[in-house]
Amino acid sequence: MNLVEEYLEYEENEYFIRDLKKVVDSGDKEELHDRFYTSLVFGTGGLRGKIGGGYNRMNPYIVRKATQGLSNYVKRYTSNGSAVIAYDSRNFSKVFAEEAARIFCSNGIKTYLFTSLRPTPVLSFAVRQLKATTGVVVTASHNPAVYNGYKVYWEDGGQIVPPHDKAIIDEVNAVSGRLNPLTLEEAEKKGLLEYIDSVVDEPFVKMVKECSIRPELMKEKGKDLKIVYTPLHGAGRVMVERTLSEMGIKVITVPEQREPDGNFPTVEFPNPEIASAMKLGIELSLKESADMLMGTDPDSDRLGIAVPENGTMVLVTGNQLGVLLADYIFSSLNTLGKMPENGAFVKTIVTTDLQKLVAESFGVKVYDVLTGFKYIAEKIKEFEKTGEKYIFGGEESYGFLVTDRVRDKDAVSAAFLAVEMALYHRTKGKSVLDRLKEIWTEYGYFEELLISRYFEGQKGKDIMDSLMDSLRQNPPELFGGIPVEKMIDYKSGETVKAGENRIRNIDLPPSNVLQFFLIDGSKITVRPSGTEPKIKFYASCRVQPGVSLEESKREASGKLEAIEKDIDKLL
Repeated sequence: MNLVEEYLEYEENEYFIRDLKKVVDSGDKEELHDRFYTSLVFGTGGLRGKIGGGYNRMNPYIVRKATQGLSNYVKRYTSNGSAVIAYDSRNFSKVFAEEAARIFCSNGIKTYLFTSLRPTPVLSFAVRQLKATTGVVVTASHNPAVYNGYKVYWEDGGQIVPPHDKAIIDEVNAVSGRLNPLTLEEAEKKGLLEYIDSVVDEPFVKMVKECSIRPELMKEKGKDLKIVYTPLHGAGRVMVERTLSEMGIKVITVPEQREPDGNFPTVEFPNPEIASAMKLGIELSLKESADMLMGTDPDSDRLGIAVPENGTMVLVTGNQLGVLLADYIFSSLNTLGKMPENGAFVKTIVTTDLQKLVAESFGVKVYDVLTGFKYIAEKIKEFEKTGEKYIFGGEESYGFLVTDRVRDKDAVSAAFLAVEMALYHRTKGKSVLDRLKEIWTEYGYFEELLISRYFEGQKGKDIMDSLMDSLRQNPPELFGGIPVEKMIDYKSGETVKAGENRIRNIDLPPSNVLQFFLIDGSKITVRPSGTEPKIKFYASCRVQPGVSLEESKREASGKLEAIEKDIDKLL
């Protein structure tokens, strides 16, 4: 109750004051405990949590506190710092964005603020375009409606990484007490706050169009393609509709999901990874005989697609779309004589190895990084020193980056190139799925499985910690009846083989991730989510080429079914 009184003293927003007082008056001790047993952790990516009053919730005071800590670090880093802020359609996103702007300006940091919602990739681009020191986007990406968040970017346009992340966290943790920032009007009068739109929008749209590998194809044949699109009530329509329409592509947006709405009334999860979120889009696609359905999450950094086959719309997984884009990009650059000699492709450790095989077949060097797009952005920054040329990168969770001018996953540019890819294959008399089947025939069939389980609150965290400890100390000998050949522990950087000593041979930052490699080439990865209270198991199976596609699918599905049963037992 002391913490409750303290928070109520510091918080100025009446909605959040009333929200917490309702909980106190209700006598719900469990809810009150959850709001105060810890403070919402400012992690290596920023903040993410449920919206509400309290220290373990997203609210104006927590945003002020985080921004004051970030401001302190910016002032330590440079005497002439500046910040860019964007926000998506989530509840209170604009409120939180304005609170952040007020704190930056109160610290004498020049701040650029969009007047309305923008996709996350636009923020990443804006940091570089405006040569800002830092950037903030208020979003909880694809989380349910009760969440919001605060992602921090550095001057390269990527999310914060060492050494900045830990130093910023220390500064945020050191902030306490009431914060009394300038009003927006005062900040604007002092020349510290500048509202931006077209100064970033126009060069961003130009950049997206320049991602085209065959621009003449888009101009000549684009009008022949019909695209259905859903922004899932988010920020995507701001740029996706515009960039495609300006190239002559006919875009039909799902009307029930076109308008921004932080309650996401038509979906349980606003995530194109989830089939139910694409239901309205599939229905409209069938009605319109569309050539492709595209969906983006609320901040438009994730892209999902579905394509027609035999009178239905088939959802393409993130791994499969990544393979298709890699294949199109690398083969096109190779055919057109534009492939750089020192080309590089970056993927995460949980992304299908089929993408790696495709990239290597074109002489492109492949880098595996930890889960999280900030590690892909960090690699791109390294390439600026090594002279390597970033060509493409992505992760299995529908995140792709087709240009180094943005430093986070970008569904706008990826959507643009996905349309071009579909158009190109059509000129060759085949569909996107036809090309995917050809790739499987050449490299072998790959199938992946993702199992997620939610564990809420303090108790849930304890359960997940206990499960990870148990798997480390007593690694399973079998998954789905298939022996485990070795385990990699990314927390200790060690490889563990049965009956052998641990070998420290992993050159990646420590991360709470375990990977199990089976003797048949299958792979299982387990990690607690960095953005939601859940643990994830990823499984991938490969069937070598030379077997019919039908037989390959049966074999891979059988293995995954057996592996899933063992994972369920663990959970």
